[in-house]
Amino acid sequence: MTTENKSIVQRALAGLVETGDVDTLASFLSDDFVHHRPDSTISTRAEWLAAVRAALGPTAGMQVDILHLLADGDHVVVHSRRRLPDGGPDIIVVDVLRIADGSIAEVWEIIEPVAHAAANAAWWESASR
Repeated sequence: MTTENKSIVQRALAGLVETGDVDTLASFLSDDFVHHRPDSTISTRAEWLAAVRAALGPTAGMQVDILHLLADGDHVVVHSRRRLPDGGPDIIVVDVLRIADGSIAEVWEIIEPVAHAAANAAWWESASR
C-alpha cells in the first residue's frame, strides 16, 4: 500500500511541477477532499484547486523542487522548496497527504519562508543549551 500511495502522489504532482497542469492533479483528488492550513483554515476541493491554479498554473511562475517524497501506510509526505515569482521569498513546504481508496483525500500544509528559518529555530537552540 505504501508504494502504491507514493506512486499516486508522484503521478498527481508530476504534471503540476513540470508544466503547471492542475487538471491532472484534480483527477487524483477525492470528491470530498479537504485541505488544512496551520492557521486552521480549511479549504474544499474546488477552493484549493483554484488556489493551486493561481499559484502554480502554467502562467503563475512559481518553481517547485521536490526534495523528499516519503510514504508510510495511507500517508505520503512531500518536502519541497518553492520559489515565488516576482522576487517573492523562497519557501519550504511540507505537505502531509492522506490517501483513501486510491485518491488524495486530505492534505495538511506547513509553510516556512527560508529567510525565517534561523529565527524560527532560535527556541530550539536556546532549549538545547
